[in-house]
Amino acid sequence: MPRPNTFARAIIIAAATIALDLVLVLSANADPLQAFAWAPPVIAPAMVQPMPRDQAPDTDAADLPARLKRQVVAYNGAEAAGTIIIDTPNTYLYLVLGGGRAMRYGIGVGREGFTWAGVQAVTKKVEWPDWNPPADMINRQPYLPRFMAGGPGNPPGARAIYLGGTLYRIHGTNNPMSIGTQVSSGCIRLTNEDVTDLYARVGIGTKVIVLSTGHRADAARDRRG
Repeated sequence: MPRPNTFARAIIIAAATIALDLVLVLSANADPLQAFAWAPPVIAPAMVQPMPRDQAPDTDAADLPARLKRQVVAYNGAEAAGTIIIDTPNTYLYLVLGGGRAMRYGIGVGREGFTWAGVQAVTKKVEWPDWNPPADMINRQPYLPRFMAGGPGNPPGARAIYLGGTLYRIHGTNNPMSIGTQVSSGCIRLTNEDVTDLYARVGIGTKVIVLSTGHRADAARDRRG
């Protein structure tokens, strides 16, 4: 019978060694299953690449009425380019572009008794904000969570734009079908797709004009007539 070559001998020796080690480990443990306990490998933080939350599936503006979808309209008002105008009664937000144009977004606004008006400035911008319902909201709705980490399931949605020192924000929503309705406690909500677009266009210090019931953005109309 021919002698095994060097490689084959190495395989046989390795197999025998593994078998012997396994027998020794099993005999040393009261519970034989402990010999197969698995510990995850140590992974350096830099090796972990989580999927961006922006890639999470989202049902946004596809099913909204045409009037509430983001679109460029004519604007003949006096406000400078970069100004945000919130037309509360008509559930529109305008971003003045200049040159007689504005970007119009459909929004959800405060329900009856929770609308407000005034002039503020953007003081902070946050991607995928956490949610900390204020005390007065919890008093009205005690079932609300006291804290919710940012993410696709979070009511403030993908972006938040903070207004002055108030509790009010322009933010996204995980309920896009609420756009065009009076539903919030005073915050202005857009679809996640639209608030992400607006977020990229405005900076800290942006002027925000919130119009009350009975007013509307001056001479703003759909460019198609």
